[in-house]
Amino acid sequence: MFIKSDPAGPGAYPAEAAGLAWLAEARGASCVAVREVDDRHIALDQLRESRPTREAAHRFGAALAITHRAGARTFGSAPAGWSGPCFIGRQTMPVGEWQSWGEFYADARVIPYAEKAVESGTLSKAELERVRRTGDLIRSGIFDDDEPPARVHGDLWAGNVMWTATGAVLIDPAAHGGHRETDLAMLALFGAPFLAEVIAGYDEVSALRDGWQERIPLHQLFPLAVHAVGHGRSYGEGLLRACAAVDALAAGS
Repeated sequence: MFIKSDPAGPGAYPAEAAGLAWLAEARGASCVAVREVDDRHIALDQLRESRPTREAAHRFGAALAITHRAGARTFGSAPAGWSGPCFIGRQTMPVGEWQSWGEFYADARVIPYAEKAVESGTLSKAELERVRRTGDLIRSGIFDDDEPPARVHGDLWAGNVMWTATGAVLIDPAAHGGHRETDLAMLALFGAPFLAEVIAGYDEVSALRDGWQERIPLHQLFPLAVHAVGHGRSYGEGLLRACAAVDALAAGS
């Protein structure tokens, strides 16, 4: 077993276990199995890492599409059956019920972390106002579509995809009801191996909407804002660049 015993806060490990169970219920992407959990520790199956391959990446993309398609009750909803706090990394993560993706994304995934980044010193107050203006655009619904809430991993950077001899396995989720493109944008942000194959496998199962590549900066606002809180000024600068790209995208729509 692999044991973690430094929780981000009360309920963090039970929330992680609930997220893994909810994702696994979709019978799509494989998730690490939980052996035992309480507020002080979580014991997981020990995974043996292997080199990723194009074939495994293609299968992972197809499986991730199935997970997303399993859906969620609303945008922002916690894993089914979980009523405690949720986390992304060591940060608390707002959950609730939003009918509009734009309102959810601006008010629960971008602005709260940009505000914390000011407290951390990685954004200035003037820069926060810049992010808030982009949040206003998103909240207006300009990027809303008819996509239903997806069952997302929520923290799907490359380090949370473990490659084993049998394929990719998901770890460390921040699972919630979100937009499927956010998971894919997180994979792109930190350079997932064979990303083109992941996307190809995904698209075969659940075709991506036109323009998804142009919307990558929109969906990277969330992880950039989270990282700006605790990982340095460079992420604050990345957040501002993404805001500029989103503003330009809105102007051209």
